[in-house]
Amino acid sequence: MRRHAATLGILLLALGLAAPARSAEAVDLLLVLSADVSRSVDAEKFKLQRQGYADAFSDKRVVYALTSGPRGRAAVVFVEWAGAGEQAVVADWTLIDGFDSARRFGDKLVEAPRSFAGRTSISTGIDFAMEQFAHSPYPAERRIIDISGDGTHNSGRDVRAARDEAVAQGVVINGLVILSEVPLPVFPEHTHPPGGLENYFRENVIGGEGAFVRSAQNFEAFGRILISKLITEVALVPAPARVNAR
Repeated sequence: MRRHAATLGILLLALGLAAPARSAEAVDLLLVLSADVSRSVDAEKFKLQRQGYADAFSDKRVVYALTSGPRGRAAVVFVEWAGAGEQAVVADWTLIDGFDSARRFGDKLVEAPRSFAGRTSISTGIDFAMEQFAHSPYPAERRIIDISGDGTHNSGRDVRAARDEAVAQGVVINGLVILSEVPLPVFPEHTHPPGGLENYFRENVIGGEGAFVRSAQNFEAFGRILISKLITEVALVPAPARVNAR
């Protein structure tokens, strides 16, 4: 009996040691999707923004891009942020290796409630995204933060300092700005800064090798521009002929 118990214990220990090895499987890319949900994003805009992210992970072109690297898989996490101290993980690190895993990730985004509706701290949005890289169970050489927002930084530490620290660690930060037709009545320069919001992101937010910013004319156009942007930023090689449905 003692011999059988010892054998069982060894087997259980072996299984326990094997589990972390699977979770540490390397991926081609770690991608943090970082969305602004400050109070300038009203309920209707929020719905269009969140649905745009969800729809992108049902688009075959996005899935092809995410699985086009040599390992055929990427890992993605979705976070939301508003003012300083207002950051949350909406959908934790998920391995994307085919249509099914991508669709399940998108479904999580549709189901989750809104996290905040405060001020706009892009710097702490960047800092929070950097923390997620440290928590990722998947090692990767490429790390990208994809930030979407409809206004300038107005809370927390200096946004350029946060950007520069992230870039110094080899992270690329890309931006997707959501333009507003009408400036905010109380603080018009938040959504309409001098030179335009896209230029503001270019000078203060994005950084790293090949970093770029795209603009959506409004929240209705957000999903379409997001798909194009994701394909551009994550693709390494031409899309494979097929993607595994896992």
